[in-house]
Amino acid sequence: MDALLRNLLLRSLFARAVETADPMRCVPEALPERPAGRVVVVGAGKASARMAEAVEAAWGPCEGLVITRDGYGRPTQGIEIVEASHPVPDARGLAATARMLGLVGGLGEDDLVLALISGGGSALMVMPAGAITLAEKQAVNDALLASGAPIGEMNVVRKHLSRVKGGRLAAAAWPARVVGLLISDVPGDDPALIASGPTVGDRSTPAQARAILERWRIPVPASVAAVLDGPDGVLAPDAPRLARTENRVIAAPSQSLAAAAAMAEGAGCVVRVLGDAIEGEARSVAAEHARIAREARAAMEPGDAPLVLLSGGECTVTRRGDGVGGPNAEFCLALALELGGEAGIRGLACDTDGVDGAAEVAGAEVSPETLTWARKLGLDAHGFFAALRDQVVTGPTLTNVNDFRAILVSAP
Repeated sequence: MDALLRNLLLRSLFARAVETADPMRCVPEALPERPAGRVVVVGAGKASARMAEAVEAAWGPCEGLVITRDGYGRPTQGIEIVEASHPVPDARGLAATARMLGLVGGLGEDDLVLALISGGGSALMVMPAGAITLAEKQAVNDALLASGAPIGEMNVVRKHLSRVKGGRLAAAAWPARVVGLLISDVPGDDPALIASGPTVGDRSTPAQARAILERWRIPVPASVAAVLDGPDGVLAPDAPRLARTENRVIAAPSQSLAAAAAMAEGAGCVVRVLGDAIEGEARSVAAEHARIAREARAAMEPGDAPLVLLSGGECTVTRRGDGVGGPNAEFCLALALELGGEAGIRGLACDTDGVDGAAEVAGAEVSPETLTWARKLGLDAHGFFAALRDQVVTGPTLTNVNDFRAILVSAP
């Protein structure tokens, strides 16, 4: 494989992964039959506006409201698109969520609520439980993001501090039929964890949420403690008010990895998928992937086909100082340091939603030359890759199926 193809391959694989999860491809084939009664489209997440666009491309103008991240809005005919803050919720998300609950209330048995749910919905769809204020919810959310807690644990806390998550959006629509179309950004694709499951019942408990907060040493105000000490508002999966709700995962990391693998094989590479649900500190995951890459190269003979290592999941970063907490840039910098400039190994790590941590950058690439520059620049990971011009900047991808990592190992 020549140098030009090596330089282009990793970004091309990432582009294929994102393309595979485009709602315009996966939403139309997942739509239910349109009922004779009223249809209300609601939703939240980084992909929700694109999902709404896809619904109207198939069904024409619809009534409804979805909440998406700033910059991720799309042109729609009838469905209202509200942009709000992510990853920390804001007043726009709060007001839009209240209006959304009003839209689904009072529907009848012949009506349909189509819920478009994707990653990012936990922050965008916000309605604090009990006497919790928006400011208090923001503080807990920010502390969770900085703690290094896995996304699954964060979402357990979020749903127990909410009036809309943990199946409560679907319950508010009873007795209407609810169909949730979900784009997964969580390891394992558990529907209850995608955007904290607004249309999905869950058996987690307030005590488990409190234990997570204690484990990660997150202080909570009295209002949060009161909610977690009170009755459980999260609905069980077999709750009667969820009996007419169906949830369909229509795009997932495994599908995007499979598409990237097929592309790499078509380019003459051998592909090894390390997993689509990898979690953990980004630097620790990078150390393990560097070990695998180095061992693979040591076993290669001259002339062997290149090897591509693919993986997905959601790594975390324990944020310190004033960095932006991007796990993909962190992964790449740690990978470069672990590889020590070894020839023949290149890597890429990007978030499929186009945003790594709080940076408007999808991720980065590393090469054998990266470490030479790393020792000269005293910057955080994103600043470092910006200086090298090795950032991957996509802008809003309008989807979200978690992190994508690819390592290209060439034979000696």
